[in-house]
Amino acid sequence: MKPFRMNVNSPVGVWGVEGDDQGVTRICLPHERGRASAGTPPRCVRDAAKQLEQFFAGKRRDFDVRLSPVVATKFQHDVWHALERIPYGQVRTYTQIASAVKRPRAMRAVGNANHANPWPVIVPCHRVVAMDGIGGYGGGEPVKRFLLELEGAKLD
Repeated sequence: MKPFRMNVNSPVGVWGVEGDDQGVTRICLPHERGRASAGTPPRCVRDAAKQLEQFFAGKRRDFDVRLSPVVATKFQHDVWHALERIPYGQVRTYTQIASAVKRPRAMRAVGNANHANPWPVIVPCHRVVAMDGIGGYGGGEPVKRFLLELEGAKLD
């Protein structure tokens, strides 16, 4: 069954929230265009969309959203759990996340796990930066910069 989709406007474009009765299966970045579904959304999709709207309006720092289980490696799950522990408005480097998941030389693998994160913003992969700059982001550098600036994160 195809997941239900709701779209959420932000200053950097339209984000998609996809899911079903089990939970949110995916947050779609602004460049991943898609039509909103017709009908009544599952509660978790509606809740996630509302919380994203609040986040983009600067009125929410944390999310309380049911995420659907996804098939991923243990390493990816470990990285995503480490991302969830990065406080709003703060950043960590790929090196710091690699150390946090007990794989201190796996900085590139951390980047790959971030790229595979199905729930950007809710699982804040945008808070991971390079040692010498902002680093990459699946939604592009302007979107990552917007998210970090929205949170007041210091990039120096």
